[in-house]
Amino acid sequence: MVAFKVNDGERGGWSVLLVSGELDLVTSPVLRQRVHDVVADGHHSLVVDLSEVLFCDSSGVGVLIAARRLIRSCHGHLRLILPAQGADGGTSRSSEFEIGGGSHVNRVLGALGVRRLFDVYPDVMEATEEEPEEEADPLSA
Repeated sequence: MVAFKVNDGERGGWSVLLVSGELDLVTSPVLRQRVHDVVADGHHSLVVDLSEVLFCDSSGVGVLIAARRLIRSCHGHLRLILPAQGADGGTSRSSEFEIGGGSHVNRVLGALGVRRLFDVYPDVMEATEEEPEEEADPLSA
């Protein structure tokens, strides 16, 4: 059995959640709660690193879509880490940016036609290179 973990951190003004293991019906509520906790703490610039996820089912995809919706409702930014090489060490013949290429999660999102909804980066360094844009206060307008 593969242990599921979500570790958090911060890098360059971004909150970072590193997810490892299998993201499925049993474990996806953990990730959903962690995303909600980050937003409740006032952080609206989030990187979800999925490079160590070995398996993702539709409930995991649902959590990612819900996270996107939540972050967008706060006028924030969500970035996903989907590397060219999967957590199991396997590589795809396709480029990481093509549908079906790269990590397992990347292939699942591509197969479901929802990968285009996300800002995708190959690693945390690249995703956090630039500071997140300041969020405009809707009450100050």
